[in-house]
Amino acid sequence: MKVRLGSLAAAWISLLPLLDGQTTIPLNIPSGAPLRLYLAKRISKRAGAPVEAKLLDPVFAFDREVLPAGTVAIGEVNRVQAAGKWQRARAILNGDFTPLRQAEVEFTTLVLPDGRRFSTHTLETQGLNSIYTEPSLKKKPSKSRPQAPNNGVLGTAKQTAKDRVNGVINARSRGLADIVRSPNKKEKFIDFLWSKLPYHPQYVRRGTRFDASLRDPLAFGVAEVKPADLAAPGSQPQPDSVVHARLLNALDSNSARLGDEVKAVVSAPLFSPDHKLIYPEGTLLTGTVVVAKRARFFHRPGQLRFNFQRVDLPPQLELARAIAPTVLTTRATLEAAEGSGPAPIKVDSEGGVQAKESKTRFIAPVISLMLASRAADNDAGHHHDAGGTGDPNVSGRTLGGGSGFGMLGAAVSQSSRYVGMAFGYYGLAWSVYSSVFARGGEVQFDKNAVMDIKFGTRTPPKGSKFRGDTGSAQ
Repeated sequence: MKVRLGSLAAAWISLLPLLDGQTTIPLNIPSGAPLRLYLAKRISKRAGAPVEAKLLDPVFAFDREVLPAGTVAIGEVNRVQAAGKWQRARAILNGDFTPLRQAEVEFTTLVLPDGRRFSTHTLETQGLNSIYTEPSLKKKPSKSRPQAPNNGVLGTAKQTAKDRVNGVINARSRGLADIVRSPNKKEKFIDFLWSKLPYHPQYVRRGTRFDASLRDPLAFGVAEVKPADLAAPGSQPQPDSVVHARLLNALDSNSARLGDEVKAVVSAPLFSPDHKLIYPEGTLLTGTVVVAKRARFFHRPGQLRFNFQRVDLPPQLELARAIAPTVLTTRATLEAAEGSGPAPIKVDSEGGVQAKESKTRFIAPVISLMLASRAADNDAGHHHDAGGTGDPNVSGRTLGGGSGFGMLGAAVSQSSRYVGMAFGYYGLAWSVYSSVFARGGEVQFDKNAVMDIKFGTRTPPKGSKFRGDTGSAQ
């Protein structure tokens, strides 16, 4: 009798959502979805080295957050592999003879801020080109006028662009600017000293960004949703609404062609001003490339532009509403993005993307010219004392050798003033080529690159290169 009553009670509880008119939707993070992480501590590039990282952005499932920002990811370096030949050649040309390696990292555990732990497995991944710096807790709040927060990728992209501009300045100052202006000065100063040696240990810097794709899906139960809350999804968002998304296929200005398909998936739900769900997480956006130009010599940058015209709602939403899959037309352009290449990018008002060329790059040839001139100064050190001894231009040869071949060049240059001159002019030639004559930066977006996409109903201006519209926004 007790068993029969227990079974009836369980059946009654399972029917409660149906009696209340509610629908259950699974809250899952699919396999392949990336976890946007940054290293909490620097790691050694050796197999088995422990890795600890933190989640930069929260992760959503359908209409709610399931993994908050700050979640700790624990893993290890699975293996190391040799760097590419071109990267190795560039290092040798700069006087670094260390056999460069790349660390392949896998994460196996997620620890939420409340202490809960989830077992997971991610695909092996390497660090990205960007460095994330945690906000300092010691700084007092500024008394300046408040500014609107940069939600989503816009704020991250601005910081990434700032980091890369700072990286250009850092390169011009031989790495000292990064040490003087940024936190973790002791750690970076030690890294700076090691990097100047012809052979040195290798680390992945603290703050290095990782996009770790899930090998297996993660389940977080189900969400009970009222039918009234499922009526709004699929309606046209208000003009200038911005949705956070990630790219599903890699794009770059070097290989992209007009008409190439572009796909992105919504990574955070979009709500209306009255908090009605418009596009849940998992909504698919499809568009095309409308402008693609390769970078050219004399630092003329690459250009890329694409837009979205089609919206497909997640399959679980269509099943919950018991309707056939619907294809929605829209008009959406890029608002902001985090580039994946070494060059920073900028996004114009029409969604066009172009690699940014720093004006400070012209400082490097001037500095190299001064160092080469100093190394070739035959009159330096010719002030003899009564004993007939003098300074054989040690400082000039040191600067010239260091300009062309790092600390190794500075040491070898002491053997002869002609060696110092040769290294100095080599550094000058390389600086002039890389700063003036070389190709400009390419626009690069790796798979899972994050971006902000803006919806609108405005008609493109006359002469606009916005193409491929399948219909006006509804």
